[in-house]
Amino acid sequence: MDSCLTPDGRSVEFMTTGEVAGDTVVYIHGTPGSGLLMESFREIATARGLFLIGITRAGYGGSTRRAARSIADFVDDVRCVLDHLDRRSYVAIGWSGGGPHAIACAAVDPQCRQAISLAGVAPVVDDFDWTEGMGPENVEEFARAREGGAEYEASMLDAARELAAMTGDNIIETFGGLISPVDAASMSDPAVRASMAESLAYGVSAGAGGFIDDDQAFLRDWGFALTDITTPVTLFYGDEDFMVPATHGHYLAKTLPNVTAYHLPDEGHISIPLKFLPQIFDAIISA
Repeated sequence: MDSCLTPDGRSVEFMTTGEVAGDTVVYIHGTPGSGLLMESFREIATARGLFLIGITRAGYGGSTRRAARSIADFVDDVRCVLDHLDRRSYVAIGWSGGGPHAIACAAVDPQCRQAISLAGVAPVVDDFDWTEGMGPENVEEFARAREGGAEYEASMLDAARELAAMTGDNIIETFGGLISPVDAASMSDPAVRASMAESLAYGVSAGAGGFIDDDQAFLRDWGFALTDITTPVTLFYGDEDFMVPATHGHYLAKTLPNVTAYHLPDEGHISIPLKFLPQIFDAIISA
């Protein structure tokens, strides 16, 4: 992992892989998580001749916390990394909680030519019940997040400690009611589970700061309007998702002006990137 310094003195951690001469793709991890790229992402980037960058959001891993950040604020960190690496035009791919941050790149950064959201979160709006269909752990987490305060922060610290101890052997058990049968089946390979657990556990190894700030950012104004985004956005989402229900994908699909949506009814939150990575990378618009 490498890092760069933002103008306000924060450290932003990142990892790179693939072909330096290739098109730039920025991968944005879920909530919680880190820029420590899973082996499957590294392999496909190399095979496709792409230059892939995994960026760790503020408060996770080795990235300095930026309390009260908005979804749009993440673009500052993307620009820090890209300027450090002397990269320009890019595609942003965000999984789960990374989805809104990828869409933010499309919204506010002219250098972003496309955003791809994998089972990504939608804004909190009146059009649907935001937590309906989530596993009980997420329903409880966001109920506490809306309340805020010391009890909420203590519960998030407990959750971060549990996730920091996650391994490939216990990852499915640790996720509990957030894992659908199709997701569990997609994680049958021990190497895949180990790679996923390593990246996630590293993200919360420094504590719960990034985890808390992500949750709060989802619930607040994102710093841009979906209806103003003209950059292409591509969505992948499924009905067997207990972390981010398909209602989020449906809302994004009907609201974004320049959108291509792949609704995969039989897929879940984890099965989409594990099973459809070639199709996801096929959706990348070349420079």
